[in-house]
Amino acid sequence: SNGPNGRSLRARCRRQAYAHMFDVMREQLGLEKALEIGQEATRRLGASMGNSFSEYGPDDLAGLKDAFLAGIPGGDELFIPEVVKCDADELEIYFQKCPLKDTWTELGRSDEDLEHLCEFAGAIDAGMFTSAGFVFAGDTWKPGEPGCCRLRVRPGSSEN
Repeated sequence: SNGPNGRSLRARCRRQAYAHMFDVMREQLGLEKALEIGQEATRRLGASMGNSFSEYGPDDLAGLKDAFLAGIPGGDELFIPEVVKCDADELEIYFQKCPLKDTWTELGRSDEDLEHLCEFAGAIDAGMFTSAGFVFAGDTWKPGEPGCCRLRVRPGSSEN
């Protein structure tokens, strides 16, 4: 179905798929290799999306902010992004929520698993922003912290 319920079911299945892929890779290859492979695959996905933002690279952080926030699916409700800083030196966006982390929490994943799954999935941002010509220095969620990820994007060099 293409209605709202069909879309939300498909999105939930994709969120669960991250967890299943991580589990299988960890079982077969160990934690370190599972994270390495998962992050590289997710980084590549992000890199393929970076073209959407390359017109703002290497240093139009305000333009990037507007375009990025406008493109987040269900952003205001699903992620509740808070722009902490946006000046010539850095764009910082804090996500108060994340549908990925929410789903994994509902699945009963441990804090340690949540931390690793966020590292796995969060690599998408590094791929996206670096391929668009920026420097990415974000932080994924850690146990004991509120909310979720914190994106930090800085101007890239004009050689990018």
